[in-house]
Amino acid sequence: MTNHWSDYQYSDVMMNIGLNTAENHPISMKWIEKAKDKGGKLICVDPRFTRTAAVSDLYVPIRPGTNIAFLAGMINYAIENNLVHREYMAHYSNATYLVNPEYSFEDGMFSGAGMDDDGVGGQKVFYDKSSWSYQLGEDGEPIQDMAMNNPQSVYQLMRQHFSRYDLDTVSDITGCPKETLEECAKLFCSTGDPKKAGNILYAMGITQFTHGAEAVRAIAILQTILGNMGRPGGGVNAQRGQSNVQGATDMAMLYHIIPGYMPVPDENAHPTLEAYHATTPGGYWQNRPKFLTSLLKAFWGDHATAANDFCYDYMPKLDKERSHIAAYKYMGEGEVKGLICWADNPAVGGPTAGRKRNVSRNLDWLVSVDIFENETATFWKEPGVNPEEIDTEVFVLPAALHVERDGTISNSGRWIQWRYAAIEPAGDSKPDLWIADKLFKAIRKEYETNGKVFPDPILKMNWDYGEDASSAAVALEINGKDLTTGEQITSFGQLKDDGTTAAGNWLYAGYYADSSNPACQKRIRETEGIGNHPDWSYCWPLNRRIVYNRCSADPQGKPWNPDLPLFSWDEASESWDALDVPDFVAGLPPEESAKNAFIMTGEGKSRLFTTGLADGPFPEHYEPWESPLKNRMSSVEFNPCSTVWYPDDRGTSEEFPLVATSYRLSEHYQSGAMTRNMPWLVESMPGIFVEISQSLADQVGVKNGEKVVVSSHRGEFESPVCITPRVKAFQAGGKTLEMVGIIWHWGFAGLSKGPVANDVSPSIGDPNTTIPEYKAFLCNIRKVV
Repeated sequence: MTNHWSDYQYSDVMMNIGLNTAENHPISMKWIEKAKDKGGKLICVDPRFTRTAAVSDLYVPIRPGTNIAFLAGMINYAIENNLVHREYMAHYSNATYLVNPEYSFEDGMFSGAGMDDDGVGGQKVFYDKSSWSYQLGEDGEPIQDMAMNNPQSVYQLMRQHFSRYDLDTVSDITGCPKETLEECAKLFCSTGDPKKAGNILYAMGITQFTHGAEAVRAIAILQTILGNMGRPGGGVNAQRGQSNVQGATDMAMLYHIIPGYMPVPDENAHPTLEAYHATTPGGYWQNRPKFLTSLLKAFWGDHATAANDFCYDYMPKLDKERSHIAAYKYMGEGEVKGLICWADNPAVGGPTAGRKRNVSRNLDWLVSVDIFENETATFWKEPGVNPEEIDTEVFVLPAALHVERDGTISNSGRWIQWRYAAIEPAGDSKPDLWIADKLFKAIRKEYETNGKVFPDPILKMNWDYGEDASSAAVALEINGKDLTTGEQITSFGQLKDDGTTAAGNWLYAGYYADSSNPACQKRIRETEGIGNHPDWSYCWPLNRRIVYNRCSADPQGKPWNPDLPLFSWDEASESWDALDVPDFVAGLPPEESAKNAFIMTGEGKSRLFTTGLADGPFPEHYEPWESPLKNRMSSVEFNPCSTVWYPDDRGTSEEFPLVATSYRLSEHYQSGAMTRNMPWLVESMPGIFVEISQSLADQVGVKNGEKVVVSSHRGEFESPVCITPRVKAFQAGGKTLEMVGIIWHWGFAGLSKGPVANDVSPSIGDPNTTIPEYKAFLCNIRKVV
């Protein structure tokens, strides 16, 4: 997230796509209302007419799974109608760079495509990206055309790529009327005016697809060509569905990263520390060796020395994909024998959840750490299951709720805030840190007592947070310190690669530098400024509230919008008048700092064209894995780089003609483990339902509240129907396509029980993140007689 909720108030136009802010992020909605009070406009792009749509200025309905086509249409409209911010784009993006003449795109495939083993018995597309490189001059630097007229410039290649997405084509793909698309494009692309700012908000309605990462890229491209990045009221802003989702990813809860968004070492690509460092990216990422060395020192302390590569050999390394979907496949094949499931309930929340409950029988043991006994812990109690046939030993560790423990959370705006425990944990429940600390100490004692094949990573681990682990002690370690002086560091710029600094996460450097008054505990409201509140909590990196903020002013240092200056160059003092921490080298003249406005990329530019993703340098529309339509844009039906874990799971539109999409309710949360055990929430929303249109209800012959069976190629469940005008059929691809809205909070444990809706969702995901395609798949419904 580039900005913060409070910054929304400065948006001239807000596009809410792939989320329902009013119901699922209600606190942020007040800042949208502030913008509207000032004359700002809200666009809601959603397959369903939500409460956000009800307060929007323009509702844009699109068929699930067509986000990229929609966004590509917006990009094309901006380019063809000369609504782009050319000066911004020329100086702050790679639009001017010339691409290798060997680069090409044809029939849905980029140059360099080749088939190879997908690791699970099939094949998928892998790209040789050498043709996606820049043309280099004699000095070894990329060649640029500042006028952006060269046919091999990124701008012209981008223009050509997206020219195929005219409004007629996009209307046919998305099912949205052309007139609505044009109204949307005119309104949002009006923010290409330098004095205006456009904000795009998104959530899992963008990401949970086999092309989710590319959809986020499409958002970033649109915001870059309109000049909306790095500015108050602008940006690309992911609405987090939980208070600490941002913090969880910062601290590497995802399988493929370590703290600070560094990649997990790969046993083939990175067998040694030297090999890992050889893949260090450009831009500010060239400091990654300092970040990693400091992390290794935090892990193994005095045992980590230059002589042993700072214990790099102790780091676990990926041997193959270890994502959520992969882990359960390996479990089903008998490879995974034990599972610690911490604050997660995949037996309800995971894709093809019925399979997860079935393969859990293969485990020797399962540990569930949660605040209530959930379906993952009680899979053996599922109706129809005989516990006597299951040998899995299950342990349930009662955890404390977030209000029952001290520590920090990092919210949607990257603000790291300390929270104090409001009450003592109930009964025998314990905070997560207490459980993790006791568990590690028990494991280390076992290694000390009985010895193992490779005990050193455990025995030499730097683990000392007190008898009962202290959140403050952990925070001090994450913040980092200078090992020569013992002082806490205040900036990641102080980290070194010689073993003299240690830090658990380079991004968090400074948030707990002063243990007596840590920045993350500050609660001082801003009295002047634009609402950045620099003394309220700590915002990574370096307490910077808006990232890429050099882009808020032109190359000469003049704010694009003089009425809302974030940075302004003062010629007399030769310094910046600033309302934020610079995301650039502020000591340079403005014309120089403008050359490196996106400091984390090697070019110092926003990448409209990139080699960074698995599935292409530009976003391209592919249909979901299961779709009622052929891909209008090419003969390539779904993302060719996605791993098909279960080929036999794929349903056809002949058997399953309806489009299914899933979403949440205000009254319940995720798999419902917490909210379905709270009487007042159960009273307000007592049970499961699915939403359908009146026209589909007429076809099925069902009345409001009557029960239907929702089925896919993977399973089925029974549910009452809610017949509502919020859901309507789409006219797309020459067909009338009906949609079924699936609510997935229920299971067979807890106070409120119901069927597991995710039994019907597919186990396939994005090739970059493996996030499952929950938001678009095929189903059918029939009336329960």
